[in-house]
Amino acid sequence: MGLGVEQEIEIRKPPVFMPGEKVRSTKYVKNDGTYRGKDIGEMLVAKGDVGYVRDIGTFLQQFYIYAVEWIDRGTIVGMRGKELVSLDKPEPVRARPRAGGPEATA
Repeated sequence: MGLGVEQEIEIRKPPVFMPGEKVRSTKYVKNDGTYRGKDIGEMLVAKGDVGYVRDIGTFLQQFYIYAVEWIDRGTIVGMRGKELVSLDKPEPVRARPRAGGPEATA
């Protein structure tokens, strides 16, 4: 019997997203039966959908759950931070090799 992989306790750090922040989904989310008024397996959020964080909660005293309002779909769905990307905050700039530098080849 193997031991499970211990996951980081996300709530020890500040939330990644704040209420009012514009976000985009990086995953498809279907109803697993916990979303009332929708059929099991029905698409709740499509990859690329844009919404706004309304509230922040926690799950199992370990993870942040972001209540995101998907305006075009008319739904509010709880999402994990790893399923979202901010459209309000710029992405970190990655260092690129300089042209003509030691990494350049002839």
